[in-house]
Amino acid sequence: MAGAKNDSRSPWLWIPTVYFMEGMPNALIATVSVLFFYDLGVSNTATAFYTSLLYLPWVIKPLWSPAVDILKTRRQWIWAMQLFLGIMLGGVALMVPAPHFVEWTVIFFGLLAFGSATHDIAADGFYMLANTEYQQSFFVGWRSVCFNGGGIAARGGMVYLAGWLIAKSANPALGWSIVFLLGATVFVCLSIYHYFILPRPAMDVPKPVSAPGHFLDDFLNTFAAFFRKPKIILPLLFILSYRLGEAQMLKIVPIFLRAPVHAGGLALNDQTVSEVYGTAGVIAFMCGALLGGYLVARHGLKSWLWPMLLAIHLPDAVFIWLAHTQPQHLSAIGAGVAVEQFGYGFGFTAFMIYLLYVARGEHATAHYAICTGFMAAGLMIPGLWSGWLQGILGYKNFFLWTLLATIPSFLIAIKLPLDAEFGKRNRAN
Repeated sequence: MAGAKNDSRSPWLWIPTVYFMEGMPNALIATVSVLFFYDLGVSNTATAFYTSLLYLPWVIKPLWSPAVDILKTRRQWIWAMQLFLGIMLGGVALMVPAPHFVEWTVIFFGLLAFGSATHDIAADGFYMLANTEYQQSFFVGWRSVCFNGGGIAARGGMVYLAGWLIAKSANPALGWSIVFLLGATVFVCLSIYHYFILPRPAMDVPKPVSAPGHFLDDFLNTFAAFFRKPKIILPLLFILSYRLGEAQMLKIVPIFLRAPVHAGGLALNDQTVSEVYGTAGVIAFMCGALLGGYLVARHGLKSWLWPMLLAIHLPDAVFIWLAHTQPQHLSAIGAGVAVEQFGYGFGFTAFMIYLLYVARGEHATAHYAICTGFMAAGLMIPGLWSGWLQGILGYKNFFLWTLLATIPSFLIAIKLPLDAEFGKRNRAN
C-alpha cells in the first residue's frame, strides 16, 4: 500500500536526518567497532566474531516489529529510539577505560544495535507511510546517500578524530572514549530535532488490535501474512545471498587497510583510512546511489536489476588487486576504493527498492522489517566466520573467495519475480 502525504512539511526536512541516523549506528557496529577493537589489541578472529554477532538485533528484529506497528506511532518510536541510542553510546564511552572493557563495550554496543534495529523498523515504516510510491523510488537514492552519510560521519569523521586523539595522547582508550561521547551528543541532538520536525501523516497511527486480549493473535498473523506472499521463497533467497561476498569483506577490509605490509595489509593509520573512505569513497558512493535512484524512477527496477547486480559485485575485485600489489600511493588506494564504492552505491539502490517491493501490502512496516531482518542475517552469518577464514586463506585468497561468493545471487536473480512497472515515475501513485 503506497503511503500518502498528509503534512505540508517537505520530505527534505526529515529524510536526510532520519536516514543519517540509520546509517551512523549501523556503521558504528559494522566498521568503527572493528577499528576500535583493533586499536585496543583485540585479535582479528575475536573482532570479526564479536562485531558480526552484534548484527543479531537486526536479524531478529522481525520478532518485535509488529509491536512497532501496534504500539504508539512510528513517529514516536523514531525520536525515542534516537534518544536511547545516545544514552547507549554514552555507556560505551564510559566503559572503554574500564577493566574487562571488551565484555562491557560489547554489551553496550549490543544495546545500541537493539535500539538501532528498532529505530530502523519505525523509520522505514514511516518512510512508506509519509511518501507516495513514486517518492519512495525517487528518494531511495538520497536515502542511501544520507544513510551512507551517517556511515561516513562514523567511518570518516569519528575514526579520523580517534586517530588524531590517539596520536596526540598515545592513549587509544582515552581517544575512543572522547569520540564516542561526541557521537552520543549528536544522537541526542537529532532526537530533539526530530521530535519537533517530523511530519504527522494521517496513516501513522497504531494498528488496532482486533479485540481485547488478541494482541498475540494479531502479532502472529502479521508474520503469517508475510510468508503467505506469492513465491516468497525466491525473494528470501535473493535477500540472503545478495550481500554474501560483501558480508565477509565488511569485517576484513578495515583490518586489511590497517594491517602491516609484512602481514599482507596496506599499513594505513586510522586517519588515512578515514580520508580514503571520507573523500573518494563518499563522492563515488553518492554518485552511484543518486544515479541508481534516478534510473529506477525513470525506467523501473526490472530494467536495471541486472546492471545493478553486476555493479555491486564485480568491483569487489579491486581488493584482489590491492592485496596482490599492496600499493603505497594513497591515490591508487583511493581510486580503487572509489571504483568499489561507486558500484556499491549503484547496486545497493536496487536491493533497497526490491525490499520495498517485497514488503508492499497491509503490514508494510512489519514486513519491511522482516525483509531487512533477512538482509541482516545475510550479513551476520558470513561475517562470523570471516576472521577465521581470512586467517587460513590470507588476504589475497580471501578476497578471491569473496568474489566467487557472489555467484549465488546471479543464479537466483534469473527466476526472481518482479513487476516490470514497479518504481516508475509515470505509474499511478
